[in-house]
Order: sequence, then structure tokens, then C-alpha cells
Amino acid sequence: MKIKNLILSLLAGVTALALTACNDFLDRDPLGQFTEDDAPNALVVGKMYNVYYLMRSYNITAGIPAFMVHMVRSEDSEKGSDVGDGGQEASMWDDFEYTASNGPLNAYWGQNYKIIYQCNEILDDLEKSEHKDDLENIRTKGEALFFRAYCYFNLVRAWGEVPLVTFKVTEAADANIAKTTADKIYEQIDSDLTEAEKCLPLQWSSEYTGRITWGAARSLHARTYMMRNDWDNMYDASTDVIKSGLYNLNTPVDKVFTVEGENCGASIFELQCEATDAMKNSDVIGSQFCQIQGVRGAGEWDLGWGWHMGTTLVGEAFEAGDPRRDATLLYFRRSVSDPITPENTNKPWGESPVSTAMGAYFNKKAYTEPELRKKYTKEGFWVNIRIIRYPDVLLMAAEAANEKGIPGEAVGYLEQVRAHARGTNTDILPKVTSTDQSVLREAIRHERRVELASEPDRFYDLVRWGIAKQVLQAAGKNYQDKNALLPLPQPEIDKSNGVLVQNPDY
Repeated sequence: MKIKNLILSLLAGVTALALTACNDFLDRDPLGQFTEDDAPNALVVGKMYNVYYLMRSYNITAGIPAFMVHMVRSEDSEKGSDVGDGGQEASMWDDFEYTASNGPLNAYWGQNYKIIYQCNEILDDLEKSEHKDDLENIRTKGEALFFRAYCYFNLVRAWGEVPLVTFKVTEAADANIAKTTADKIYEQIDSDLTEAEKCLPLQWSSEYTGRITWGAARSLHARTYMMRNDWDNMYDASTDVIKSGLYNLNTPVDKVFTVEGENCGASIFELQCEATDAMKNSDVIGSQFCQIQGVRGAGEWDLGWGWHMGTTLVGEAFEAGDPRRDATLLYFRRSVSDPITPENTNKPWGESPVSTAMGAYFNKKAYTEPELRKKYTKEGFWVNIRIIRYPDVLLMAAEAANEKGIPGEAVGYLEQVRAHARGTNTDILPKVTSTDQSVLREAIRHERRVELASEPDRFYDLVRWGIAKQVLQAAGKNYQDKNALLPLPQPEIDKSNGVLVQNPDY
């Protein structure tokens, strides 16, 4: 029943006053003054709910900062919208003209640390609690460790060396510390996720749909090993998830990113959103994920801001007949005489509903069903945000197995993903049978590109494979090796009074 039940369950016993105080506390600048008086009656469970709330917010998963950092830097995505709408972001993220004073850059940094600080406070509360060994508190500890690791993974991939803060922050000076090496950040991530895996359940009962599970922690751990090309640990973590039998590919590819596909068997972790008749135009219990990526058009196609669009290159990447193309990309009109209606979503249109669009396709993985737009609102605040999906885990296992010299397993995991996309049409997506490591490597890389198109994190795949410069320059982007890491936000450096040092070459 998604987030409404989650709210009721997590906030049992938490007063509205306490929640208001906690939200005010979280909205403060990460380097501001923190005191116990901010939320004197807030319970740990209320603070944990706030972490989920912060996770589906604009700056980290559902808005422009997240889309710029994770998606737009690849060859398959562009800023989108029109030329006059945030044009400076195109040069910053599409063309790698990095500017340390960029707003989304600073917002992304700040939101990750805001969640980290809240998790640190939860962990401190639990450690001091007389009931820290109660089952609910153990599970809450696992959730806090997961989210802290998730945010540090965001930070270390984006910036490399960042400040490592693992304690409750009560004074501004406490958090003003120098950068820590990337190796040390990863050590903390490994420690947090290993402990989280011990604390979290395999599944929650239905009233807690959306809460973090063992599978989410183990899958995230696999992803962190993948970024380091640590094939042995990546293989162990991903195959642990597969062998658990908790997940499946029973939902057709054209349904996975619809409301019908929410929390399906392929969902390992998705942020729960909701809309109610009383909150039609509010993102309080939803997100702006679809609003910001919705078609920027007119009439029936006035669905959003039009940011984060697919390129012609991603459209060409799909094999002939691959159903995932229609499930991923929103095409344009064939001619101006064609009606712009939701029923025409997957016709091969040639002209954009907005003539100045900066991309070839809108993101269909952020598309809202017409009947639900009529019931709620066109912005789609109710649509869940998919964070970790089972096909990603299967492809991680395939890649690790191939690099470890176990081609038979690699072919099997790869085929599960292709068979799911193929469905009952045996004339498309032929099985990859080669066991040659280099051939299989390219096949797995291709599959990651199309299966995870318009999702995070194609850019980071290119970086870890060591081909970012080759691929992005061939796509016409001004990418240099230094652009693998972002410059630290200038406002953070300024506030640190010399403690934070800018990344090299910036």
C-alpha cells in the first residue's frame, strides 16, 4: 500500500509538533548550528521517516541536481527542455565546462550530507538507547547504515576525496574537517553495508512496503564493488542476491515503469510515492521525478519541465525490435498534422511537441498514465522512483563472472535479462552464445546500456571501464580525464575557511 502505510507505521507515537521540529532541523544548512532543542521530542522512528522523505527529494533523486550528476554527463542523455531554460546547465554538464559555483552541484553535495548527518544522529540515538537490541531498533540501524553508505557512494563517485563524518554533528565546527581519501571512504561504505546486511530483514510485511531490505543492502554493496572493478566481491554480492530467490523478472518490460509495475518482483529498492484526492498538487508524500522529466509541450502534452532527454545515440543503441526501446523513449510527432495525444506515445514521431527541445526523446520511464493524470495531477507526484532493479544485479553478476573467467555463468545471467526483454517474440534479441571474454564483455556492456537507459549511471560505467574519454569525445562532448571527478562546490570551500581544498585541475 506504499507510502501512506509507511508514514502511519513509522510515525506511530510521533507528534505533529515533533515532526515539524525535525523537518525544520533537517532543512538547515549542513554547516549550521545543531542543538538538541531542534527536536526535543522526536523519536528515532520519526527521524528515520525523514530520511526516506529526504531521499525522494529534488536534490538527490528526483530533480535537476541528481539528473545532471548521474545522467546528463553520458552520451545517451542531454539537459533537455529548451535553450533558454537553464542554458548554463548544458555547458556545465553536457559539455563538461565545470564551474565550482554551479547551483545544482552545491545542492547535490548538501543533500547527501544532510542525509548523512541525519543517519549519524539516528545511529547515535540508537547506541545510547536502553532498547538498542530490540528487533525494530536493529532494523532501523540497518536502514541508517544503508542510507549513509548510499550517500557516501554518491559523494565518492562524484568527487573522490570528501570529508568523512560518522558522528553526530552538534556544532558547525564539528563537521568542518578535511577531505578523506577515496579508499577510506570505501572502507566506511564496506563497513556500513556489511553491518546493514546483518541488521536488515529479507522482507518486510506488506504494511512496510518500501523499507530497506537485506537485498537492497547487498545489491548496493555489489554496485560499490562494481565501481572499483572488484570482480570477486562484486560476484559474491550479486550472486548472493540472485541465489536468495527473492526477486524475479515476471513483469513484462512495458509494465515495469508503470504504476502496475511498482514494487514488482524485479524491484529491489524503490522510493515510495503517493497521491491522494486531498493532496493532488502536492509533492509532500510524492516527488517531482516525473514533473521535471515530463514532456515540455502544450495541451495534452503539457506534462512537465522537459529536462533530462535522450539523445539520438541512445535511440540507435537498441537492437531491431527490442521492446525496451518503446518502454524507454517517448518519440515525437511524424508531422505537425498528427495530433498530440497520450495515445500516440510510442508512434515514431519526427517533430518535437516543443520546437526548441534539446534532445531527441523524452524519458518514458518518467511517463504518467493519462487516466491517473485526470484523477490526480499531470505532474505525476505519485510515481515511485526505482533505485535498484533486479536486471541490474543480473548484469553485475554477468560482468563479474566474465571477468573472473566463468563465461558459462556470465552467458546465463545475460540471457535472463535478454529473455525478459524478448518475451514471447523469438525473432528478436538472439541469445548471446560466445564465451570469448572480449566478445562477451562487449555484449554485457551493450546490455547494461539499453536495459538501464535513461536511468543512473551510464556515465559512471564509462568511467570505470576506462573508456569515458573515447566514447564521450566521439559523441562530440568536451570531456577530459579530469572530468571524471567534479570540482568541490565553492560555497563549501568558502565556508570551511581553508579546511577544504579544491580537487586537482580546478
